Amino acid sequence: MRKFLFSINHYFCGLMRFFRHIFIFAIATFLLSCSEYQKVLNNGSAEKQYKLATKLYNKQKYSKAILLFEKLIPSYTGKEEMERIQFMVSQSHYNTKMYSLSAYYFDKFTKNYPNSFKKEEASFLAAHSNYLASPVFSLDQKLTVEAIDAFQKFIYTYPSSKRIPECNQIIKELNKKIERKAYEIAYQYYHTKQYKSAINAFERFVLEHLGTSFKEDALYFRFLSGYHLATGSVYVKLEDRIAKAVDYQERFAKSFPNSKRIPETVKKVNILKEDLNKINNKNSNNDS
Repeated sequence: MRKFLFSINHYFCGLMRFFRHIFIFAIATFLLSCSEYQKVLNNGSAEKQYKLATKLYNKQKYSKAILLFEKLIPSYTGKEEMERIQFMVSQSHYNTKMYSLSAYYFDKFTKNYPNSFKKEEASFLAAHSNYLASPVFSLDQKLTVEAIDAFQKFIYTYPSSKRIPECNQIIKELNKKIERKAYEIAYQYYHTKQYKSAINAFERFVLEHLGTSFKEDALYFRFLSGYHLATGSVYVKLEDRIAKAVDYQERFAKSFPNSKRIPETVKKVNILKEDLNKINNKNSNNDS
């Protein structure tokens, strides 16, 4: 038994020594590679920087590759290798999710190398970078608009590309985001009881976004804005505002005759008409 335990203990000790040597070797290799990288980055020739940057790029170590590319670009400006370098720089930013930078560099690549066989890919990735950088609908949509423009330009330039269906799908998604942004702005006016601004915003929204899936909501809340504006109106403006609210309800009912909101809107219109009749009757009695 003792002999067996001794053998087991000896085996595990040997195993631990083996792993310790492996660990020390790995650390030494890592430190050596870091030391080599820093040496080439800071004091290496442009040629060595180019070779190491390409090696790191191929190993998908994009962040380190970018630093080397930035160092060597001045030495390769105007040279044949520059086309490849600029594409790798663009791709490195894309793969590290620095999409605003990758959009810039891919677009720059297409302009600098209009005859490159990589131009179509670069054009698509420039647009796709803006798409990935596009923020949620509640934020500024400048990048969303830029992405749509870039995809539309790509479709126009490469109408036979296999990427066209994907481009169309992304454009549809981005347009939906812009629609949502415009709708939420209009709704915010309604929510904060700025009914005049809400009516104008909903009207503009419907005109600018034909076929939008938000149309029912937009026409409904435009009517509600008109309704609330009328109920809080002074007498001299009441008749005109009631007439507009009725018109908003009629357009809503015509556009969405099967909407579950129809009974509610009809009920509110009747309330407005009754209020107007009461005021008119009262004024008639006073005049008599």
